[in-house]
Amino acid sequence: MHHIESEILAGNYVAGTQLPPERELAARLSVGRGAVREAIRVLQAQGIVVSGTGPGNGTRIRATPGDALGRMLRLQLALDITSVEDLTETRIVVEKAATVTAARRGPNAALRRAELLVERMDHRTDPDSFNELDTSFHIAIIEASGNHMLSMLSAAIRHTLAGPIRQAEEHLSGWEQVRLGLVTEHRSILEALKAHDANLASELVEGHIRHSYEVLLPAGSTINADHTHG
Repeated sequence: MHHIESEILAGNYVAGTQLPPERELAARLSVGRGAVREAIRVLQAQGIVVSGTGPGNGTRIRATPGDALGRMLRLQLALDITSVEDLTETRIVVEKAATVTAARRGPNAALRRAELLVERMDHRTDPDSFNELDTSFHIAIIEASGNHMLSMLSAAIRHTLAGPIRQAEEHLSGWEQVRLGLVTEHRSILEALKAHDANLASELVEGHIRHSYEVLLPAGSTINADHTHG
C-alpha cells in the first residue's frame, strides 16, 4: 500500500494507470503475493483502485470519482452520537459554497435534473417518496457546482439524516402545508440559480436548511444508529 500510494503522490501512477501484475509487484517489493492481494483489496475498498477481469484489464488506478469518502463519512455520522446542530452548520457551509459556484457556472445537466425533481415533488404527497426527491434535489444542486468533494460531503450528510427526517415527516402534523412550503423554497432556490444570483441563492439555501431542521429536527435531537435504522 505504501508503495502504490507513494507512486501516486510522485505522479508515476496517474488516473487510469494499470498496475504491474501481482507476481511482478510481489517480486519487486520482496513480499508475498498474499500481501499484494490484501493491499489491493484495501485500496479497492478505499476507492483508489478498480479491478477488472479478462485480458488487458487487471488492476488500475481509478479514473472516475468514487464514493468511498462519502461511505466512510456516512458510517461515522451514523455510529457516533452527533448533534443535529453540528450537522446543520456543516451542511450549511457545504451547500452555500456549492450554491454560489453553481449560480456562477450557469445551466448544466445537474441543474436541469434539479428542475425536473422539483416538478415531481409537486405531485408526491407521501413522506417517503417526497424525502427521496428532496435528497436528490439537494444533491443535484451540489453537483451543479462541479465540485466533487462538496458533492460527497453533502451526500454523506443528507443520507445520514434521511432516516430521522423521514420519521419526522411521517409523524408531523400539518405535513401537507410543510410539504408545499418546502417545494416553494426549492423553486425559489432554483430560480435564483437560473438567474445567476449567487448571493440570493446562498441566502435562500441557508434559510431553507435552518427552517427545515427547526420544523423537522428541533434542537437537542441526536443522530445515531437507532435513528438511521428506524
